[in-house]
Amino acid sequence: MTVVDAESRFHVLAVDDSIIDRKLIEMLLKTSSYQVTTVDSGSKALEVLGLREEGDDSSPSSSSSSPDHQEVGVNLIITDYCMPGMTGYDLLRRVKGSSSLKDIPVVIMSSENVPARINRCLEDGAEEFFLKPVKLADMKKLKSHLVRRKQPQLQPQEKPLPQQQKPEPLPQQQKPEPVPQEQKPDQAPQQPAEDAPAPEVVAVSECSSKKRKAAAIEPEVLSSPVTTNPRLPSSGLAVET
Repeated sequence: MTVVDAESRFHVLAVDDSIIDRKLIEMLLKTSSYQVTTVDSGSKALEVLGLREEGDDSSPSSSSSSPDHQEVGVNLIITDYCMPGMTGYDLLRRVKGSSSLKDIPVVIMSSENVPARINRCLEDGAEEFFLKPVKLADMKKLKSHLVRRKQPQLQPQEKPLPQQQKPEPLPQQQKPEPVPQEQKPDQAPQQPAEDAPAPEVVAVSECSSKKRKAAAIEPEVLSSPVTTNPRLPSSGLAVET
């Protein structure tokens, strides 16, 4: 929906007893693409809104005109402050005192710059207070109040965007397990060098073996008969000189 289409759906009720000011307001509002209904008094504005003026004992048709407000669908009221009969301030109080109309924005206009009057209107619920002559720039200020009130109805319900799924975290690369270091073969405990004792042991063993051999041979020698060379007779020997 474009901005122009949205603004053309807004309906503004303009209230002013001066025909010149009323025509000016109507022209400015239509130039801003608003639908406009104009009336010349506060009591007629109440009729458009479906309310009746206090003390008005008119026919039941006028008192039961509340459904007309729903058909008209006024989105904003802009009214002059100084008007005969019901002033713009009185109209503001009636609108804000109605449970069905209190949410309609009300803008007050006046050709008199009276701070006390302006503050009283703003404190009692007026959205803006314009000084006459009203300009086209003032009409642009109405947009913020209209959009704020109408925005929930104008904006189509947007389907919620699907939430973007967070990418799954990449699996962390497992660190390679450290290769167990090859254990060096245990060095054989070095036996203490026994250089000196070894020969002694060998010598002792050799000596003991020799002694045993000698001991074994000795009885054999003793037991064997002794052979002696026979003596030759002396007479048979020639002695040389």
